[in-house]
Amino acid sequence: MQRLPSSLRGTNRAHHHLQIRSTRTYATQPAASAHSAVNYAHQLRTLEQLKQGSKRPLTLTEKLLYSHLITSGNREWNLEKIQRGHSILELRPDRVACHDATATMALLQFISAGLPRVAVPTTVHSDHLIISEKGAEEDLRRAETEHREVYEFLSSASKKYGIGFWKPGSGIIHTVIFENHAVPGGLIIGTDSHTPNAGGLGMLGIGVGGADAVDAMSGMPWELVAPKVVGVRLTGQLQGWTSTKDIICKLAGLLSVSGGKGRVIEFFGPGTQTLGATAMATVCNMSAEIGSTSCIFPYSDAMGRYLQATGRADSAERIEAGNTRSTLLTADEGSDDYYDQIIELDLTSLEPHVNGPYTPDLAHPISKLKDAVAGQDWPVELSHAMVGSCTNSSYEDLDKARQIVSQARAAGITKFKTPFMVSPGSERIRATAEADGILQELRDAGAKVLSSSCGPCVGSWDRKDVAKKQKNSVISSFNRNFIGRHDSNPATHSFVTSPELVTAFAYGGRLDFNPLTDSIASDKGNVRLSPPVGEELPTRFESGQDLFQPPSSDGGAEAVAIHPDSERLQLLQPFPAWQKGAAQTMELLIKVKGKCTTDHISPAGPWYKYRGHLENISNNMLTTATNAFLPADDPQLLGHTRHPITAELQVVPQVARNLKQRGVRWCIVGDHNYGEGSSREHAALEPRYLGGVAVIARSFARIHETNLKKQGMLPLTFEDPATYDRIAEGDRISLIGVEEGELVPHSQVVMRVTPREGQAWEAKLNHSYHAGQIAWLRAGSALNHIKATALS
Repeated sequence: MQRLPSSLRGTNRAHHHLQIRSTRTYATQPAASAHSAVNYAHQLRTLEQLKQGSKRPLTLTEKLLYSHLITSGNREWNLEKIQRGHSILELRPDRVACHDATATMALLQFISAGLPRVAVPTTVHSDHLIISEKGAEEDLRRAETEHREVYEFLSSASKKYGIGFWKPGSGIIHTVIFENHAVPGGLIIGTDSHTPNAGGLGMLGIGVGGADAVDAMSGMPWELVAPKVVGVRLTGQLQGWTSTKDIICKLAGLLSVSGGKGRVIEFFGPGTQTLGATAMATVCNMSAEIGSTSCIFPYSDAMGRYLQATGRADSAERIEAGNTRSTLLTADEGSDDYYDQIIELDLTSLEPHVNGPYTPDLAHPISKLKDAVAGQDWPVELSHAMVGSCTNSSYEDLDKARQIVSQARAAGITKFKTPFMVSPGSERIRATAEADGILQELRDAGAKVLSSSCGPCVGSWDRKDVAKKQKNSVISSFNRNFIGRHDSNPATHSFVTSPELVTAFAYGGRLDFNPLTDSIASDKGNVRLSPPVGEELPTRFESGQDLFQPPSSDGGAEAVAIHPDSERLQLLQPFPAWQKGAAQTMELLIKVKGKCTTDHISPAGPWYKYRGHLENISNNMLTTATNAFLPADDPQLLGHTRHPITAELQVVPQVARNLKQRGVRWCIVGDHNYGEGSSREHAALEPRYLGGVAVIARSFARIHETNLKKQGMLPLTFEDPATYDRIAEGDRISLIGVEEGELVPHSQVVMRVTPREGQAWEAKLNHSYHAGQIAWLRAGSALNHIKATALS
């Protein structure tokens, strides 16, 4: 368990504010565990084999993805024949990562596969379940008590199957990966949508569902539709209050939450060489909020400095010793002609941004925020300011917050006006920030220092300062700000920005405060804060506590801890195979209106404790979704639907369970970008478990669409999005063209709608299945198919 060693309290090492291009040498910190090895020679051979003499320059995305193609067996790859947006790539990731809220279900699926150990280096990270309330030490003690059963399961399963286990307090999954396991040129998949964080170190990271992770852990090929590539050319250099957070906030405003679907965001241009590694990770991390497959930066000197500072100087030396940097870790000259889209971004003129509320793509340049606030019914007084999350909890982020605090104290302002909370990204960062006096300085100003975990960003916040459904505004350095995301309160207006702006807002106390132009009253007169200077790395990283359980070499005799009467863990039973006629005369469970993220489909917060128990967590299905047939302005009706048989108004999962008990199959109709946000596969498992057959939407988010397929559900889209408007309450839906031999790649499905009154009508639907995925549907799930074929 994480502790704050008394020997570190009050210690204050001198600060040396570094420019990004500092030539200073850093004391190295031994890596907590052996990091992933990558075989650059093999990757380069794969690329040469792929090119087959082609002289076409490759983007960095293509290099990193295509160099991980599986070339064994009868597989033959040809660069000129790979079609972005269409071709199915079979890949071998270098590493798999899961956090505690997704690892339970992923491991339960892996256990049911019957394999002795994982085939790919895998780690599990304890970061989501820790509830933030009183501060680091007390919150960690509470977590170890409340979640002991889950932690014991994760620890024992990790020992048995050769998985590394990072214990509570070790840090947030993406930060720990970045510090210990990320390798330039590698490919990592993780059961969290913010896995692209690794792109800040030149490693391609892709968020997936648990079933996808199990494929890779089992040694099976991991499949991905060849993504398109959006090139973002960076020129100039960040100025004043502008930070790398503003790069991605700006892009979110330009591209929207779905603009990156099926695309990798690849940065290039001279501006990339002016940024620190963790700063680039911030951009890559939050690229999930535009729906991108991944995000990547070319290798830079800053990445080499970070590798050295975190005990991986050998990796940096290996890259520089050969020609790996130019041949594999940067795009080929001339490859910008092969981007599907190019966005130009001048860092020098880029303005600080504040995005929100309720969606991360509602972008406000700071100069226009005051007018936006005046024109809306948003609470102006800020109820909380928070620095942390996997997006912004680096040493540099915390030190920028400290610099603002130092300025305020020097001006006679001793305390924050708005309650302020801060979460270090890892135990290493916590120990270093403690040793350097950063955390103590923040505490002295009134900050509450939370554990090195996700906390309020993912809804793990035991909040007591506002009543449920009381309107209030919060501002944070987080990545996501969906309705009810932080505190399960649909009336909380959440805004995201950089750590330095969050800290300044904590002194301003109001959403219409502009630290670039507005002053703060103090005993010494009005004070205008100055922008902090980024310190890329500390003098040296402290070790902190060793909270890593390394993979065992032989866990065959290890018993996995699952209590038979547990309310939190439940062994999985295989879903039944497809039954002919399953999609005929389905009842319409709910027609969802507007934004429906995986947080709406399977809310987090208090539900985290049931993530390993499918029966229990299914009681949260769609409980915060908006029903198109009910008044949208009544929060009491969120997550409710009318029973299609009894006409009773009930919560959605209650109706779904009753229909399942009656043997009645049902479907869901969704709006645009259905299932955006988190990668949580519970949003696909729950409707499958409760008897759902299909989800028909205007469009889907990438990960959720794949998750539905993996669990044996039918994700279908309207050929004409306007068909959504014709669906009425009480309609019964039948699908024609989904049976054996009918559903094939590129075929269409006919939806026949039978209203309670009036004539039946038909409309065409599309699907994105390829032949291998159709086999998942027939088997009942991808896992059923693996067990019945490849693993037999």
